[in-house]
Parts: sequence; structure tokens; C-alpha cells
Amino acid sequence: MVPSGNQSDGTTEFVLAGFPNLNGTGVEVFSVFLFIYLLTLTGNMLIVGVVGADHRLQTPMYFFLGNLSCLEILITSVIIPKMLSNFLSRRHTISFAACITQFYFYFFLGASEFLLLAVMSVDRYLAVCRPLHYPLLMNGAVCFRVAWACWMGGLLPVLGPTVAVALLPFCKQGAVVRHFFCDSGPLLHLACTNTTRLEEADFVLAFLVIVSSLTVTAASYGFIVLAVLRIPSASGRQKAFSTCTSHLMVVTLFYGSAIFLYVRPSQSGSVDTNWSVTVITTFVTPLLNPFIYALRNDQVKEALKEMFRKIS
Repeated sequence: MVPSGNQSDGTTEFVLAGFPNLNGTGVEVFSVFLFIYLLTLTGNMLIVGVVGADHRLQTPMYFFLGNLSCLEILITSVIIPKMLSNFLSRRHTISFAACITQFYFYFFLGASEFLLLAVMSVDRYLAVCRPLHYPLLMNGAVCFRVAWACWMGGLLPVLGPTVAVALLPFCKQGAVVRHFFCDSGPLLHLACTNTTRLEEADFVLAFLVIVSSLTVTAASYGFIVLAVLRIPSASGRQKAFSTCTSHLMVVTLFYGSAIFLYVRPSQSGSVDTNWSVTVITTFVTPLLNPFIYALRNDQVKEALKEMFRKIS
């Protein structure tokens, strides 16, 4: 950290290195990422709005999709606005307090999203493989409790690692975070102490959240595929596989990038490539999710048309 502050008063600053080796001027890069951010916000806000406004979409699947869109809006807003301001600013700094806050909310929202994706896969499994029991198993009260558990499941476990990172002694020299936000690996790389135990704790927590939710998701989609194969109609199988394939594509991108970044015993030693993989979780999947999960759906498109007709 720079010598002009300390951790306790929140005035110390880190320098965010941002994206290395990008061609084009700062304004051009700013414009591209601003467009992506606005498109992401628009798509996810449309999902939240139409699910809340249309009674036909008051079902468990769309309730969870609305929660997913809320998470995507928040997780991109934690990272991208600060990154965009850095593109236009000559001083790419972030205060210690803001850095730790960004760190906490990124991992809290990310963990909640993994849990929610697992819940959504189980919801689809029950709808496809247990249709007679589905209304009883996934009633409104159950859906609310499960969604609440997903948010709390991200909120609480991340508190401990965040406090531990905030209490680390950081070096005064080399206070450049080699990333476009305050990620775990780049921050630990700046610590002036042995962070092995903290990295091991982070690894265990990441493994529990990511791999366990991935196992549930993979098993659910596996059972769905087996059920789809039993559909006698070829057109029915093709439609079901088309939906499953698009869902699995997003899930694979999200889980694959997260496992590469966080499910490893040591994070501080390999920070140079993190930024390129993190782009998937902060830009690609939040942008794709509204289109993959909802906006390709005829029922959602019809509800959007009605909503726009009422507005106009």
C-alpha cells in the first residue's frame, strides 16, 4: 500500500491495474464495456420486471429466474462501474474500505448464484421427472425459503474470509492489484505475510460451494436428459434438448471459469491470467443468462409484449 494511509481509517489506496494488453484508446474500451454493461442491466431488469408484473409467470421457475437476474444485476454493478471509471481516470485507485467491500459482495453474490443455479436445476428435474408431485414440492412457501437460503448461503460464509483478508498486513511497495477489481488471488499476492492457511480455507470454502452445487446441477440435468430420451416424439426430444443444451452451455462457462479461478490450493502465485477468465463470470454469463433462460421463451416474450403495450 502507499505510505499515505493505514488500514484502520480506510484511507489507504490500492492501484487497480485493469486489463493488460488491450488495443484501442481508453474511450473506445470504455464504450464497449459500457454497452455490454447497459445491455446486461437492461436484459436482467426486464426479466425482474416482467416476472413481477405478469401473473402467468408467477411460477417457481420464473421466481428463481427473477432471483438470478437480481444477482446478475448486483454482481456486475459491484465490479463494472468502478472499472469503467478507471478507464476514464488517470488515477486508477480504490480505497482500502471500498476494495474490501467489493471483495465481500463479489464473493457473497457469486456464492449465492452457485447455490441458486443448483436449486434451479433441481426445480427443472422435479418439473420434468416428478410432474405429479411438483406443485406440492415446490409451492410458494418452499420457493421463498429456498431462495432465502441461497442468499444467506452466500452472505454468511464469506464474512470470515473477508475479515481475515481485511486484517492482513499489506506491503507498502508494489501496491498494484493486477486485476480490474479486488479479487482474492491478487490481494493475497500483496500481503506481507504467509497466506497459506487463508488460501487453504478459501480453497475448502470454494470447493464446498462450487463443487457441491455443480454435483447437484450435473445430476439433475443427467436425470432430465434420461427423461427426455424417453419422450416418444422426435420433435419433443429436439425441443427439450435445445433448451437443455443452452442451459448447460451457460452453466459450463460459469462453473468452468470459477473452478479454474478458485478451486485450487494456492491463488496468490498465479494472478496474471485471472482477469481474462473472470471476464466470463462478470461479463459473459450475466449478459447471456437473460437470453438463454428467459428471453428465448415464448411465454416471456408474450408477457413482455403485453407489458410494453400497457406502457405505451
